Amino acid sequence: MENVNRPWPALWSLVIGFFMILIDTTIVSVANPRIMEGLDTDINAVIWVTSAYLLAYAVPLLITGRLGDRFGPKRLYLSGLVVFTLASLWCGLSGTVAMLIAARVLQGLGAALMAPQTMAVITRIFPPDGRGAAMGLWGATAGVATLVGPILGGVLVDGLGWEWIFFINVPIGIVGFILAWHFVPSLTTHPHRFDIPGVVLSAVGLFLLVFGIQEGETYDWGTITGPVTVWGLIISGLVVLALFVGWQAANKGEPLLPLALFRDRNFSLANIGITTVGFAVTAFVLPLIFYYQIVRDMTPTQSALMMAPMALISGGLAPLVGKIIDRVNPKYITSTGLLLMAVALFWNSALMHPDTPVWLFLLPSAVLGFANAGIWAPLSSTATRNLPMRQAGAGAGVYNTTRQIGAVLGSAAIAVLMQARLAAELPAAPGSGGEAGGFGGQLPPALHDGFATAMGQSIMLPAAVIVLGAAVALFFARPKAVQGWGGQRPAAGQDAEATTR
Repeated sequence: MENVNRPWPALWSLVIGFFMILIDTTIVSVANPRIMEGLDTDINAVIWVTSAYLLAYAVPLLITGRLGDRFGPKRLYLSGLVVFTLASLWCGLSGTVAMLIAARVLQGLGAALMAPQTMAVITRIFPPDGRGAAMGLWGATAGVATLVGPILGGVLVDGLGWEWIFFINVPIGIVGFILAWHFVPSLTTHPHRFDIPGVVLSAVGLFLLVFGIQEGETYDWGTITGPVTVWGLIISGLVVLALFVGWQAANKGEPLLPLALFRDRNFSLANIGITTVGFAVTAFVLPLIFYYQIVRDMTPTQSALMMAPMALISGGLAPLVGKIIDRVNPKYITSTGLLLMAVALFWNSALMHPDTPVWLFLLPSAVLGFANAGIWAPLSSTATRNLPMRQAGAGAGVYNTTRQIGAVLGSAAIAVLMQARLAAELPAAPGSGGEAGGFGGQLPPALHDGFATAMGQSIMLPAAVIVLGAAVALFFARPKAVQGWGGQRPAAGQDAEATTR
């Protein structure tokens, strides 16, 4: 075991930065109209303000996780926090949309340096059979941040201006740096030989795949420029990633992605589970917010506050769940949480009519709070429980990468489905070909029913995907007590047969 006398202050210090980088994946969504107005730009350009961040965040995660093993997670985390904080200041000071996009790329790179280190430090400073409470806090942070982002964004944009969704990161970043510098231990590094071909193949493959999926809707899933098409990029990305996996299997030295990690059944299944969660959490918000704002004529802040029960209940219960997951088979908690999420989303879908009393939507929002509390911590704890310490960074990088890819897939898929359902339900309406923004927020009342129906149908997609996640969670193996943690542990997968019994 690493010599750590104060693991909880270390964890709380990391949670500050982790919360900040996750909020920035969603906080911009409610600020887009004000950014367009303030920087005198169009919708295609302002979409890149979010896309650039997500792309720069998702692509390097495998590499930055491995760098944490090599150079120390504390060093990587602090470096990323400095980059992220300075980039946030640059974002707020940007005078053109091009400058803002460039600053968001730098911000995403800082987030990519930070994210895997938070999970890797937890894996190394808390024993496997006492990690549940720590992962409960980490999971609560991940769950609440994605929900608080739009609420905080709406309040800041309405009260102070769009720049403040970025300026607020500066004092938080400074406090987070001081706390992490003081409390996070300098953990033992492991002398890895860097897999340069693996770095190149993973970065190129993930970039092509994520860019293609993320920007498919922008280019109508057709030609981007000249011979370059959206589907060409996606297929090329899959081919390059297949080459990457082949190289990892053939590499006799030290691969970037140790495939032995996936011999552990729970690690593999938890990665599938978090992919479905990333998909659903990203996908369900968009049609719901459009329904609130366009059909029910809510302001950005009002529509975001409809999710307050979800955020409050999730944040309150997640630490409690963390205390019990070390003593209960995680498959029961996780599958229940995922099924509750599916129930809440199907319930939302059924309620989405123009004349539904608004207060009724607070009920499925509350159910989503209970669901989130039972999802994030058990999934992350199950994924990391059997990881050997020298591969904690690699495992954390994989887990965070699959979550982000799930989010990108969810964002792209829901945009396509919303477009298709709007075209079917509002065939005669101008701009109904899925361009919800084409109504400018003013939809004739006669079209409210069709629009609400299209949004309700769209939200069934993330509901169906999360049912798949619940089915996967049912196959989790019961965790075994780990003996002699901190000593010579078997490689991931070595105990796979035993843990599946």
